[in-house]
Amino acid sequence: MREVQEQMEINAECIDDVVVLLGQMKQMNLPSLLDQRIRRHPLEEGISWGWVLSIWLAYVISQGDHRKLSVRDWVRQTRETLTLATGLEIRELDFTDDRLTIALRHLSHDERWNQIEQDLAQGLIRVYNLPQETIRVDATTVSGYREGGEDSLWQFGHSKDDATLRQVKMMMAALDPLGLPVAMDMVAGQHADDRLYVPVLKRALSCLKGKGKLAVGDCKMSAIAIRAYLQGDEQYYLTPLSQVGEVAKQMDAWIEAGVALGEKASTVFITDEQGTEQIARGYELKRWCTYEGQTWEERVLVVQSLAWADAQRQNLEKRLEKAKKELLALTPPVGQGKRQIKEEAVLRERAEAILSKYEVTGLLTYTYQRESQMTEKLVGSGRSGPNRERQVIEQVRYQILTVSRDEQAFAKRVAALGWRAYATNAPESRLSFENAVLEYRNEYRVERGFGRFKGDCLGIAPMFVKREDQVRGLARFLSIAVRLFTLTEFVCRRNLKEQKRAVAGLYLDSPVKTTTKPTTERLLRAFLHIKLITITFSDRTIYQVQGLSSVHQDVIELLDLPPDLYTSLARTVSRVTQATTVA
Repeated sequence: MREVQEQMEINAECIDDVVVLLGQMKQMNLPSLLDQRIRRHPLEEGISWGWVLSIWLAYVISQGDHRKLSVRDWVRQTRETLTLATGLEIRELDFTDDRLTIALRHLSHDERWNQIEQDLAQGLIRVYNLPQETIRVDATTVSGYREGGEDSLWQFGHSKDDATLRQVKMMMAALDPLGLPVAMDMVAGQHADDRLYVPVLKRALSCLKGKGKLAVGDCKMSAIAIRAYLQGDEQYYLTPLSQVGEVAKQMDAWIEAGVALGEKASTVFITDEQGTEQIARGYELKRWCTYEGQTWEERVLVVQSLAWADAQRQNLEKRLEKAKKELLALTPPVGQGKRQIKEEAVLRERAEAILSKYEVTGLLTYTYQRESQMTEKLVGSGRSGPNRERQVIEQVRYQILTVSRDEQAFAKRVAALGWRAYATNAPESRLSFENAVLEYRNEYRVERGFGRFKGDCLGIAPMFVKREDQVRGLARFLSIAVRLFTLTEFVCRRNLKEQKRAVAGLYLDSPVKTTTKPTTERLLRAFLHIKLITITFSDRTIYQVQGLSSVHQDVIELLDLPPDLYTSLARTVSRVTQATTVA
């Protein structure tokens, strides 16, 4: 009796970090939160908008590409994986260019986005039990080759990227110490930062419970109107004072008082693996502030950063050396093509210009002398004859002899380097002098979020969208990705700290190398060479997962994700009975 050979078809999908990304989004409850605010029309077919955006976000992070055009092809190639991981019937038509354009349009709606933002913040704070005592606020710009226009987002402004390109400006409030975005605004590129703080602070603070939160920002946040808003809302602030107006006039006296304190000044130390090191010194004073009928007491912290002072001192010494060389070069030896200075006033004018150019006036002294030489010359017309006569002419030149540093003035200038004034309305019991200095040193945390916006994984610039509602929607969409990056990193590091261990296998060049502070980028990069193998027979389909290692399982555990996140994809599906059995 002849046996009938069973026909089969084998297909492989490269799934890598897609499943863990979708697992993280489920843990964040992201699809449901988005579905609550972006309702699907009764006549619309396919998956919900929450899942469209979540799956697209997985593509953006996994592939490092936010273009809409290529998403449909990617979904076609990973359709089985997406179906098994989400439990939904995934269609290519859910991810067409037009469909994704509509998704961004939903996110561009201001009122809807504010609700989504608040839902995300409150949900994530509750689910992950996040600290919510301090928020950091800062702005960045995104540049592009755009035509702009009077009402366009794309305008010329003070650029942090390229001053020759139009830009849009992003203002973000992030929760400390994670750097988790809580509120984000996008405005036209010409706007000054100081007018953007209050709106984003209002939205951020509405997501947090209670009063007495500490808002930390750069010197642009020191505008009196912003400080008054936080004081009136019973919140605290910490910001360096901008060196203009009254502060600029008072700063010299504040620095002089700090220098005079000497060893009596308050000191700030940090302790790390290298030991304990002093990083700052200073003192504080109090003053009264008044704005639009509101009066409150403010602490001014006058602080000298020792590292900044040392950097400024090195810069000053370089400028002194350059100024010295240029001063000596003012009066070159007599020779062909070398112009000489013949007037004392000209010499002093040029020398002072050099000192002013390098900002070292009063720190360098120079000596010079007047040199005179008498020479005879024939004057008159003709080469010879009675009209020619000998005349004695005095030739004068000025020569700089020495250039030296005024050590007393130099020491005084060095003592005044590295000082800055900070303002806070927080009582000392909430924010001591030492804690205030250390708190502001962590301002880089909000910058990490901007770095991820512009990094390889998200790469917000260049933007591959033209319409301005799409620009707003895309920026807000990518801000969700920044939240995912931040939470993934936070959860992994928190678990490593609680377990008092390190994780290995994340460095491709050294498999045994360990770390206690892995980044999300490195965690996701470890999920390589994982494939979903689909074996299709006439009556059944078998799914197998290949390439899953102990390193992957360790990371999954550290992220508090189900241990069978990947292995649960392995199953057998019968085409006859539609029954599903886990392999």
